[in-house]
Amino acid sequence: MIRYTLRCDSDHSFESWFGSADAFDTLCAGGHVGCPECGSTEVAKSLMSPSVSPARRKAPAASPGPLSKPRDPREAALAEIKKHIEKNSEYVGMNFAAEARRIHDGNAPERSIYGEAKLEEAKKLLEDGVPVAPLPFLPKSRAN
Repeated sequence: MIRYTLRCDSDHSFESWFGSADAFDTLCAGGHVGCPECGSTEVAKSLMSPSVSPARRKAPAASPGPLSKPRDPREAALAEIKKHIEKNSEYVGMNFAAEARRIHDGNAPERSIYGEAKLEEAKKLLEDGVPVAPLPFLPKSRAN
């Protein structure tokens, strides 16, 4: 895997991982690499420094924990969404599909829930008209 720092034609900078340099070239040429901020597919590699390990290994830098401040406005917005959902919804874990179906069918009290479901379960819920949507974060139990 290789990580590139990329820049779009609107001068937004972002990073992305690719299987190889050829994979980046192929995806970029096909218009499949887009800026997460504006959606532009006019993307090019930015100047970046190589990641070189020192001769002596230093202690790893502390990774940002759940209490660390977001690095940009998008992360701050996602953090606010997560905070709101966790405060105003019930976490039902891996029972999400069954509980969402029970609520939809009127066999459980109507309330906001969130949890985890297998892809097949989520597709079946949507096919059956149960209003569900994926969340842009992991639940607390899987965040570490």
